Amino acid sequence: MLKKKILKALTNQINEEMYSGYLYLSMESYFHSISLAGFASWMRVQAQEELHHGMRLYDFVNERGGRVFLDTINRPDAKWENPLAVFEQVMAHEEKVTALINELMDLAGSEQDHATKIFLQWFVSEQVEEEASVGDVLNKLRLIQNDSSGLFMLDAELAKRVFIPPAKE
Repeated sequence: MLKKKILKALTNQINEEMYSGYLYLSMESYFHSISLAGFASWMRVQAQEELHHGMRLYDFVNERGGRVFLDTINRPDAKWENPLAVFEQVMAHEEKVTALINELMDLAGSEQDHATKIFLQWFVSEQVEEEASVGDVLNKLRLIQNDSSGLFMLDAELAKRVFIPPAKE
């Protein structure tokens, strides 16, 4: 059975992951509106990953005998200056999520909830991958600057990303 503090924190993280999915869907729509289908596709995959993360947490809470009470999901931003501004926001958002996961790990440790701590280890590793992936795109966008040829090449590269749900451990 989950302790109340852990249950509350996990429920909050579910909300954060669902918000992340909303944010990335909003960014997908922005990229469609400026005819960058590859960027849009990348964001769709990112949204799917975040929603999957939320469901992974949701299932864990249920497995541990907790009850999830879903909260309101905030409206995400919908306007950006350019693709670089979008990915700068993505990086800031992923860094925030990393901090939240780290706080969850600390809480699980202080509450001596070893099962939750082991479960969260997957999310710690996932956040390392998330930040590296976003950082790679961000660095390329900074190199490209205002070169439309480079932007279209990156768009084609980003279109190749596909969502593959991680295997259940």
